[in-house]
Amino acid sequence: MDEALLNGADPEIAELLAAAITAIGGAERPGQALMAQRVWGAMSSGAHLAIQAGTGTGKSVAYLVPAFRLAADRRGPVIVSTATIALQRQLVDRDLPRLARALSGPLGHDPTFAIFKGRGNYVCKHKLRAVPDDDADAALISRSSASGSALGAHVKRLHEWADRTTTGDRDELVPGVPDMAWRQASVAARECIGSGKCGFGATCFSEKARKQAANADIVVTNHALLAIDALGEGILPEHRVVIVDEAHELVDRVTAVASGELSATGIEIAVRRSGKLAGESEVARVSDAGAALGPLLAPMPAGRLDKLDPVLAASIEALRDAATACALDVRKKAEAEGGLDAAQQAAAQLALVALDDIATTSERMVRSFELEIEEREEVTWIERLEDASGPTGGSTLRIAPLEVAQELAQHLFGDRTVILTSATLTLGGSFEPLATRWGLDAESHGQDWDGIDVGSPFSHGKSGILYVARHLPPPGRERLADEYLQELWELIQAAGGRTLGLFSSMRAARQATTALRDSLKFPLLCQGDDATGLLVKQFAEDEPTCLFGTLSLWQGVDVPGPSLRLVAIDRIPFPRPDDPLSSARTRAAEARGGNGFMEVSAAHAALLLAQGAGRLLRSMSDRGVVAVLDPRLVTKRYGDYLRASLPPFWQTTDPEVVRAALRRLSTAG
Repeated sequence: MDEALLNGADPEIAELLAAAITAIGGAERPGQALMAQRVWGAMSSGAHLAIQAGTGTGKSVAYLVPAFRLAADRRGPVIVSTATIALQRQLVDRDLPRLARALSGPLGHDPTFAIFKGRGNYVCKHKLRAVPDDDADAALISRSSASGSALGAHVKRLHEWADRTTTGDRDELVPGVPDMAWRQASVAARECIGSGKCGFGATCFSEKARKQAANADIVVTNHALLAIDALGEGILPEHRVVIVDEAHELVDRVTAVASGELSATGIEIAVRRSGKLAGESEVARVSDAGAALGPLLAPMPAGRLDKLDPVLAASIEALRDAATACALDVRKKAEAEGGLDAAQQAAAQLALVALDDIATTSERMVRSFELEIEEREEVTWIERLEDASGPTGGSTLRIAPLEVAQELAQHLFGDRTVILTSATLTLGGSFEPLATRWGLDAESHGQDWDGIDVGSPFSHGKSGILYVARHLPPPGRERLADEYLQELWELIQAAGGRTLGLFSSMRAARQATTALRDSLKFPLLCQGDDATGLLVKQFAEDEPTCLFGTLSLWQGVDVPGPSLRLVAIDRIPFPRPDDPLSSARTRAAEARGGNGFMEVSAAHAALLLAQGAGRLLRSMSDRGVVAVLDPRLVTKRYGDYLRASLPPFWQTTDPEVVRAALRRLSTAG
């Protein structure tokens, strides 16, 4: 352990960590010990901390131990936010119960924890019992007797389950039900009429879970709810410390929460929900405005909108005004004394959410296009849908903020201590790219923060090889070249199967699967053949099996052992040139004098490459190869930046060397 780095270490944190490690049967890891001390130091000083902890460090234990200590000092609760359900379940089902038992003696009390989920994860008794059956969502999806019958069967089962469940938590309903059925039994936060008005408020499952979370030492939630809380909703228990695990995902999740859309489904739902609550003329205005929007969008190409046609602008304004007027009419009836019963109040709340979303999103679009391009803080684009029916002619208009740094700096980092951690936080060897996106850069927002890499217990240079196929031609835009498929075939043969193929598009993954499946003697699975979780399970359990797929596999696969010896990446995962958000962010970076390609495209690629390469070594005994077929990783100037973002594997561009290494691993098992 580096004594200089641990100078001033807190002995109680060291003792608690040792007790925890002993209780769970682990081994002391220098990086874990250093991380626990630095997390405690940040909690004590109030400074923000970005901490990169490689796979195998045991980072969850390293931040949970000081979190329990803080709560024991009556300075909790501590919020722990994750990006994935998998990590959330690991924390709640495995790590937290074990640590709570281990630390109860040393801390002198029984540590507590709870999970905080969105209201929509719990069955709503009021909606099941009091809201009319002809809900707008059900009407939209029950367009045939078969679908209506299936939906009814699922909803009936939900009614029966709601009578016997003690939690109302969707995760406890086995087998589950489709989303469309669950929506008939749940409400989003903004759709809830509130426990004070609800006849079921005293027994509400969501309220019960929230009260439990309010009294817990550690509260586990997700990035979306953290964003909703930080951006003004105030849904989480009062807290002074937030730990953001999987922090490399934070900006994208916050951006998604802050985005808006105008779609056929959204407009139709608003019309249906308002039908019995607003005047006929007001409802007709919304319907007509939505219908007028469709023909305008139909001939327009998908992609970013830099200019707004005057007729389209007028149509969006008309939709905004119609939704605003209709919402006003619904509110008048809802607020009138003795005007609506409990069921009608709930229906009115649902209608108002749909109408307000339309009005707010329309207004955002109108205001954005009133500014010059270089002054805009949001980007609007058209997304084409496969189903061309509905008021907007099969197109969705979307709007999203270019950056969320200012919002995060003000609302997340402003009045609390935030610790951000992940195995991949440095891009090109620096914390600055992500710190800037979070709003921590001193030049813009002046936040007091520090960044530290505690390393990894893995010996990357001895356990893994980074192979770049320098001899291949640069990748094409549409299809994988025959040379790429041949190279991939030879690598898989040498590895004896055991390959995770990470592709930049689903089209490329399917092409490679079709081209190689019959000629390989190993089973080859492709994402989409079955549920992703089942495919990963089959891949892990059947050693020679290969699995090909795209984005979710780049970050969501944890397969230690001999089932994974080769991670093959078809190309550098730059964002598509026509991606609306990336292209707009690139343009904005260049407008302020920056390097748009490096700030946006290269940073995006570096993060994904690091995540993808991180699939290889998941335990101390793992060995293998990360093979990047794209020669630009070593032939272009930006290749140095990208390689600096990867784990420090031993590197080669010699195909014979790497195939020989794979054959040795295959023989060794």
